[in-house]
Amino acid sequence: MEGTVDISTEVNLHVPALLPAAYCSDVQQRLSLYKRLSDADSREALDLLREELVDRFGELPDPARALIECHLVRIAARPLGVTRVDATHEAVQLQFMKNPPLDGAKVIAFVKSRRGARLAGPEKLRIDVKLPAWQERAQAVREILQQLAA
Repeated sequence: MEGTVDISTEVNLHVPALLPAAYCSDVQQRLSLYKRLSDADSREALDLLREELVDRFGELPDPARALIECHLVRIAARPLGVTRVDATHEAVQLQFMKNPPLDGAKVIAFVKSRRGARLAGPEKLRIDVKLPAWQERAQAVREILQQLAA
C-alpha cells in the first residue's frame, strides 16, 4: 500500500481503556503518556511504551492493557481506511472512510467466507460473533483486519 491514510481511527472495545490514577498518579505524566500512546504509529513503538510503563509503574492493570490493545487495533485499522472500530460482546463493526484504500474484491471474498459477516451500508462491515471478553474482541478485530489487508 502506497503512502499513509490520513484519518483518525476511533476504537471501542466496550471496556475501560485508560491509565488508572492508582497506577500512574501524576496527571501531567498520564496526559503525556496518553499523547505518546496516540502518537505511536507501529506495534514496535507501542511495545517500547508498554515496557516503559512496566519499568516505571509496575505490571499493567487491565484498563491499561485494554488501552494498549485499542492502540494496536488503531494502528492495524488505519492503513485500511477504517475510521471506527466498535467491538461488543455480540459483533464487530468496522466503519470505513469513503473510498478506502482496500481491494473491494477482498472485502466481498471476506464477507462470503466468514459466517455472520455482512456489509451494513456502503462503508460498514459487520461481523456477528460472540466475544464475551475484551481480550477476545481485540484479538478478533486484529485477525479480521489482517485478513482484509492480506
